[in-house]
Amino acid sequence: MFQTIAVRKSQGTQFIANLRAAQPAGFRGKPVISDAACADGCQACVQVCPSHAITLNAAAADPVRIDLGRCVLCGDCAPVCPGAKLNFSNDVKLCATRREALTVSSAHPDIDPIKVSAELHKRFGRSLKLRSVSAGGCNGCEMEINAWSNVNFDIGRYGIDIVASPRHADGLVLSGPITRNMMAALQICWEAIPEPKLVIAVGACAISGGVFSESEALNREFLDQFKPSLYVPGCPAHPLTFISGIMDLLGIA
Repeated sequence: MFQTIAVRKSQGTQFIANLRAAQPAGFRGKPVISDAACADGCQACVQVCPSHAITLNAAAADPVRIDLGRCVLCGDCAPVCPGAKLNFSNDVKLCATRREALTVSSAHPDIDPIKVSAELHKRFGRSLKLRSVSAGGCNGCEMEINAWSNVNFDIGRYGIDIVASPRHADGLVLSGPITRNMMAALQICWEAIPEPKLVIAVGACAISGGVFSESEALNREFLDQFKPSLYVPGCPAHPLTFISGIMDLLGIA
């Protein structure tokens, strides 16, 4: 008992009372791109990026752009930039409802705010059941998805739960780059979810293929047919990133 009390005293309260205001210390979140000029001919950030998330256009007013749908938040680009143009904040609010909105630059530093979907709010604002499918993932995002329901984050307080059967689900949480050998299982799961339903893409792998985007082992036709209602960037995606995004989408205060 005394050991338990000592642990509680040292760690504090694990439950996060206000998920809206929470900002995890030490988290590498949204990239910050300064207005500093790039060195002539410098390609250092592009060359070091493992997922081809950075593009350069020297002729543009904002030459450096980072696609958070591809970015794995490794941070390798910041130390190699000779002009200290790149940095990362601890901002967890990275979600978007449009794929193209995930690209940030010095001229467009913020991701477009998520607008409340009146239709989704009406149907799922008080109760949303989700079936998680790892389509070839490394288990990083899957571990964070499991954390959504733990004592720290407890998304069940908002009526959002992960369920075991697609028959009981309102939507699909997709993680992993979608390998060929998971295509059939993913399609079967999707077809088993009753209408109306939605897709949520969690992590860089699900959104773009991530570091595996050029692999011949992938088949991403599923996302060509079914557009996600919410994109949740990260590698892995932080629970607070998903929670802030889904609460905005459903209009949960």
